[in-house]
Amino acid sequence: MTVNSRAKGKNGELELAKFLREHGVTARRGRQYSGGDDSPDIVCALPGIHFECKRVERGALYDWLEQAKTDAGQKIPVVAHRRSRKDWVAILPLDDFLNFIVKPETTDGTEQN
Repeated sequence: MTVNSRAKGKNGELELAKFLREHGVTARRGRQYSGGDDSPDIVCALPGIHFECKRVERGALYDWLEQAKTDAGQKIPVVAHRRSRKDWVAILPLDDFLNFIVKPETTDGTEQN
């Protein structure tokens, strides 16, 4: 990886951490403290979430998601992506997304609170 690529990756991770903090989530760049290759891109106060940060114009969505799944372990893999002059987006498996938003039903067909 070139120095320029590393700097761009670092800047994207810092930008994402700042975005999360501005939205009420305690977050920091994972590698800034430990410096190891096994550090997550973003360490945050969202339990069970593993962020993979991609700040590029073009890329391979499914390759990114596969990388996030590999690195996530038991956590939910989320790829945070942003192009220049565009909003951040979160990319995650649909079944994981549905687990966030769908309330489980009771045996009688009513929603649980």
